[in-house]
Amino acid sequence: MREAALERTTAETTINIYLALDESDPVCEIQTGVGFFDHMLTLFARHSRISFKCQADGDLDVDSHHTVEDVGIVIGKCLKEALGDKVGITRYGHEYVPMDESLGFVALDLSGRSYLVFDADLGNPKVGDFDTELVEEFFQALAFNAEMNLHLKVLYGKNTHHKIEALFKAFGRALRQAIDINPNIKGVNSTKGVL
Repeated sequence: MREAALERTTAETTINIYLALDESDPVCEIQTGVGFFDHMLTLFARHSRISFKCQADGDLDVDSHHTVEDVGIVIGKCLKEALGDKVGITRYGHEYVPMDESLGFVALDLSGRSYLVFDADLGNPKVGDFDTELVEEFFQALAFNAEMNLHLKVLYGKNTHHKIEALFKAFGRALRQAIDINPNIKGVNSTKGVL
């Protein structure tokens, strides 16, 4: 089974993540102390169909920046570990997801090369108590630690919550495509022979 568990402790946060890519009945348990972020992570887990457990204790008395970024770091590291040598994976994934008036798009490549393109005018600086600039921080931390090439775009929309939700759902669905094993792929899906 492709799975990974990691704890990362710094002076600012303690993050515990477990994920399993292939369970037939995935579980989702998330507690970061940041309500809107918990909601987005739940959507990611549901749409990627992975088992995902996340416990984060951070310096929320300062703000939620360290917690959100560090969760992204640890998810990225866990994905890299769970994917191992990436033999047989599809490698690429892409998805459009509508959320009412908003439309989000994600394309990704589990290439072993870290890169983020984030093209999203989220509008409002906050959704509730959540700083919307942290969406890009989260995906950057995840992409760089998973060694993933990740492109996210909000094509249009009005409601900031809906725009962010469309991105998290699209990311989950695109990731599912990329991590799936294709029996027709022999070795890794690269002319280089490694990913």
